[in-house]
Amino acid sequence: MLNTLKTAFKVEDVRKRIIYTLLMFVVIRLGANVPIPGINTAALQGVFASNEGLLSMLDAFSGGAFRNMTLFALGIIPYINSSIIMNLLTIAIPVLEEMQKEGEDGRKKIATITRYVTMVLALIQAIAITLTLNAQRMFIQWNFFSALVSVSAMVAGTAFLMWLGERMNEKGVGNGISLIIAINILSGLPSGVQMITNLFKEGRYLSIIAILVGFLAMIVVIVLIQLGERRISVQYAKRMQGRKVYGGQSTYIPLKVNMAGVIPVIFASSLLGFPQVLAGFFTAQPTGVLATVLNFLNYYTNPFGTLLYFILTVAFAYFYTAIIFNPYEVADNMKKNGGFIPGIRPGKPTMEYLTTILNRMVFIGGVILGLISILPIILRWTTQAQINFGGTSLIIVVGVALETINQIESLLITRHYKGFLNV
Repeated sequence: MLNTLKTAFKVEDVRKRIIYTLLMFVVIRLGANVPIPGINTAALQGVFASNEGLLSMLDAFSGGAFRNMTLFALGIIPYINSSIIMNLLTIAIPVLEEMQKEGEDGRKKIATITRYVTMVLALIQAIAITLTLNAQRMFIQWNFFSALVSVSAMVAGTAFLMWLGERMNEKGVGNGISLIIAINILSGLPSGVQMITNLFKEGRYLSIIAILVGFLAMIVVIVLIQLGERRISVQYAKRMQGRKVYGGQSTYIPLKVNMAGVIPVIFASSLLGFPQVLAGFFTAQPTGVLATVLNFLNYYTNPFGTLLYFILTVAFAYFYTAIIFNPYEVADNMKKNGGFIPGIRPGKPTMEYLTTILNRMVFIGGVILGLISILPIILRWTTQAQINFGGTSLIIVVGVALETINQIESLLITRHYKGFLNV
């Protein structure tokens, strides 16, 4: 693998792309350390210490910028939410569905709409966070100007990150948006190393072994579910058009074990964390029934919340897979093009067969995804260690690493060099 990296740096185009990506990482981390003026960050640390869950996830995705209220406090989260919303709307709104089918031009139009939606969401989230910070008495001096600076800085930070992600897509390696999230998550590794060091100093060797074995096992499982797929064989009947014979070839439909990716985890954590964010608008310290409800929904500290987190993750895996893969459309397109699954009749029987296989795959993938999401929380309870690197973060980092490796592999293969897979 080291020889392959040396080869990659010998190829001018690949070398330029890798160096460009690394330079963008430096810019991202610099921006994550530029504080927004007028906010009492010391007092803000106490809020994070007492409120975990969604806040911890947002902070991980922003690389600590959210905890310290810096320029990139919102991170790329508004863009992720915007992309998810556009995926849902593409299914629900016929105009967007037709636009998606227009090819490259249609995708560019949807990308433009996604950018506008991102800015609207960033503005809404920035205003919400600013008002919440004021409710928590986090501003050194609260006035219209300080609120304007706070909102403007967060929105501008998200816009800049979105622009950086698109430039990385053009001139770098891998998916720019995914790499921004991954590098932010990885920036939290030093705190993880510090946690292991503290456990070692305290002589808690069993806790260290449990944590390391748990995370290594999760990495192996994540790689398996990211790469694992069920290939359903498809045959195409021969047909005559004029004097030419078309069809007759065989192919397959790849059904991934984890087709929905990390989206179900983001959906589940966002849904459970929403009441906590909403409560911040009205009170700095929830009491009574509200405090009880928020405690039950806190999946970091309450077993009921953790169980609900697992169930919602599995449920959203079914929900999102149904959006991105439609067995009826696949079966209908196969029938129109003379395709069939050996042993299965075209049309409705094919649709029912694909649905059955898909449901099994989604159940397996959803359960594994749910277990990976809650395992770090369980390890945190059993070892009493401050584990901040969650299952969601691990899924994203491993997935992005595999995606980036595959792209470098493709770039090397197109230039007739051996890649990672041939070493």
